[in-house]
Amino acid sequence: MFAEIGMEAFAERARGELVTAGAKLRQHHLEAREDLTPQEEQIARLARDGLSNPEIGTQLFLSPRTVEWHLHKVFGKLGIDSRKGLPAALPLQERERRPLVES
Repeated sequence: MFAEIGMEAFAERARGELVTAGAKLRQHHLEAREDLTPQEEQIARLARDGLSNPEIGTQLFLSPRTVEWHLHKVFGKLGIDSRKGLPAALPLQERERRPLVES
């Protein structure tokens, strides 16, 4: 309910308490990817490709802590709990698969 009304911090805290109490959490729907902001999607793709938080921050002019905060939101929206879930949640798009043309 907290997530539905935009109170993500309270939603994460409630999820943590529920897990600690032994509850099984519902999985998010696959449409959640559409809820990612453009910046969240960019950060998630860079993390999926193996960049660390400081590397992502340098590339996007953000602090590593800000990158971490965005990734935490991304994990919640995609229904995953770590970077290991990013390749399945964000598969390569066609334009990402094409090799670069050599000159």
